[in-house]
Amino acid sequence: MVNVILRQALTDSTTRVEYNGTDVVRKIWDGTNEGIVEADGPAGHLEIFTLRLYNPQAHQWNIYFAPRATGTLSPPVVGEFKNGRGEFYDQETYNDRTILVRFSVSDITPNSCHFEQAFSADGGKTWEVNFIVTETLVKDEPDKAH
Repeated sequence: MVNVILRQALTDSTTRVEYNGTDVVRKIWDGTNEGIVEADGPAGHLEIFTLRLYNPQAHQWNIYFAPRATGTLSPPVVGEFKNGRGEFYDQETYNDRTILVRFSVSDITPNSCHFEQAFSADGGKTWEVNFIVTETLVKDEPDKAH
């Protein structure tokens, strides 16, 4: 189960839109997985494809996102996990401005985790969170038909 909260980035807006749905994650090979987030909320339907690749030589992850609405794969956020938290960064253009992007993973348990995406337009001095995800594992029910 996934709960997603979105807010308009870099606008000082406090308006948030909440979505609820699923994130189905599938292992591709060791250190690589993909996920498809599908969620619904008052602003409509949200679909995001994620690809997570692990580089064992660098001990870093590359995480890519592709919203169905745009059909484009984002530049990867790159980083690693330390002390139970993942921090991943990239630099990209948003509304004709170069910004920093931070994607973090925290509160990691065997059955849940918390994700946040934040943008910085001032070189990392301040960050504005615009995407919050809380995930809870839901195990498939065994087939009860005999």
